[in-house]
Amino acid sequence: MAEHTSSSITIEAAPAEVMSVIADFDRYPEWTGEVKEAEVLAKDERGRAEQVRLLLDAGAIKDDHTLAYTWTGENEVSWSLVKSQMLRALDGSYRLAAERGGAATKVTYQLTVDVKIPMLGMIKRKAEKVIIDRALAGLKKRVESGPEDQGASGGSEGSADEGKKL
Repeated sequence: MAEHTSSSITIEAAPAEVMSVIADFDRYPEWTGEVKEAEVLAKDERGRAEQVRLLLDAGAIKDDHTLAYTWTGENEVSWSLVKSQMLRALDGSYRLAAERGGAATKVTYQLTVDVKIPMLGMIKRKAEKVIIDRALAGLKKRVESGPEDQGASGGSEGSADEGKKL
């Protein structure tokens, strides 16, 4: 059984604001360093993504894969691998918990990656940790930078960090 890697961060925004950024897959390439393309393939009856194709470049892990998403209430989303060129498994979740009366949100990101090619466990876990830490830092920066017009006003500012690789 594959081990998972987990980390948390506190974001100065309500859980609903954080989840709206997490659920906006079309904008992932703007704030995540690893996701180069995102395409929603299917949505549920509430308009939330059920399947998403992602083009990922996380240094040691490069892949074009499809994930299935499960939304649990308003504060949790999990995903599992549907198909991939390089991965055997990619399972993860974001869990949100309100803090300070809802003025802040603790976000916990859990990730399990299993690649088809042989890779030492410690190298795989380091890649998982880098993916998680960058995703949480990018999410925090994206949410705390302001409302939905971030793409127009914050695009050049955010791109400096996106160029950094493993």
